[in-house]
Amino acid sequence: MTKYNIVENIYNALGLKKRDINQIVNSTFDIIKERIVNKENVKISGFGTFEVKKRGQRIGRNPKTGEEKIIKPRYFVIFRPSKVFKEDINGK
Repeated sequence: MTKYNIVENIYNALGLKKRDINQIVNSTFDIIKERIVNKENVKISGFGTFEVKKRGQRIGRNPKTGEEKIIKPRYFVIFRPSKVFKEDINGK
């Protein structure tokens, strides 16, 4: 599903102007992205939580040459679906 599909589905359900829906969807994603960039977790009730985690520095290895290389610390995002969402997925 793309952002366009989200806008289309909302348009079909509510009949609002696509331009307005697009602004709302973009603003929502911008807010979520801004919080994540600021290393904040984002919890959406009934949907799930986007968590920001930090992976520490470690030594990696080039599989072809076997050469070791230091991999710098970095942040990454994981998504944990809510209990309700998990139940919906599993048909309970």
